[in-house]
Amino acid sequence: MCARPEAHGRPGARDDDGVRSYVPAHGLADLPSLIEDVRAAGVPATLYVEGAAGSIHAGVELSAYRVVQEALTNVIKHAGEPTRVDVTVRCLPGSLTVEVTDDGRGLAARAFDVRTDGAAANGTGHGLIGMRERVELWGGELSVGPAPGGGYRVKALLPYGDGE
Repeated sequence: MCARPEAHGRPGARDDDGVRSYVPAHGLADLPSLIEDVRAAGVPATLYVEGAAGSIHAGVELSAYRVVQEALTNVIKHAGEPTRVDVTVRCLPGSLTVEVTDDGRGLAARAFDVRTDGAAANGTGHGLIGMRERVELWGGELSVGPAPGGGYRVKALLPYGDGE
């Protein structure tokens, strides 16, 4: 994995209840667990890692993790019956790219998907907005949309500079 093996603590961060938390923030080392969760939900998923990490800021790693987490959640909610989802992490000098692609049918599948729970099918949720905000916070770029040949793709480029 291109992540540093140690966890990244966030002393002073707040949990969902507003209580001070000293639990390490999620990072790239936690992506295999997300992949396992998707597999447990019945979607074949694969994680590919390319390159070796330099010194990636813990906040960049957290943003990358959250983008992947939201993209995988969207696959489960919106893709219909994908036969696979691939997560690719590319560590290049000064930048980190995460890409999540599936071969599902996207929002068009929701009318036929019995797994849906009545959530908005028109894409008006806050997941894509949150991903964009997390990526832009670090001066990065986010692209989302149909993948060539079908399915859906989320790709985030996160610069992290030298020695951060």
